[in-house]
Amino acid sequence: MEPKPPPNWWGRNWKWVVPTGCLSAVAGVVGFIALIISFVFGLVKASTPYKQALARAQADPLVISRLGTPIRGGFIVSGNIHRSGSTGQASLAIPLEGSRGNGTLYVEARQAGGTWTYSTLTLQPDASGERINLLKPTL
Repeated sequence: MEPKPPPNWWGRNWKWVVPTGCLSAVAGVVGFIALIISFVFGLVKASTPYKQALARAQADPLVISRLGTPIRGGFIVSGNIHRSGSTGQASLAIPLEGSRGNGTLYVEARQAGGTWTYSTLTLQPDASGERINLLKPTL
C-alpha cells in the first residue's frame, strides 16, 4: 500500500481562509456603507441652512440656559435639502447636545436669489415640553 500524499496548501489552510475571506467581504461592505452615510451627513452639515441654524442656536441665551455649553450638533441629521441654482428648500431635524441636556432643532427654509429665509427655527428640548422659537424678533 502506497502512503497517502501530504495535503496541498488549500487542504491544510481552508479552515481559516474561508472564514477570513467571508469576514473580509462583510467588513468591506459595512465599511463602504459607513463611508456613504458619512459622506451624505457631511454634505448636509456643510450646507448653509445647517450652519446658520446651529450658529443661531449656539448664540441664543435661552437655548444656552436649557442645554448648557458647549452646544454641538449630533451625528445623525434627518431631513432633506434641495437646491437648483440660486433657489432651494431645506427641512431638517438637527439633534443638539449640551452639557445640561439635549434637544432637536427643527429647520424649515427656502432659498431665493441665493438668500436663505427661515420659516421655522425651533428647538424642542428633550427634558421639557416647552419649545423655543429662535425666529423671535430681537429688541
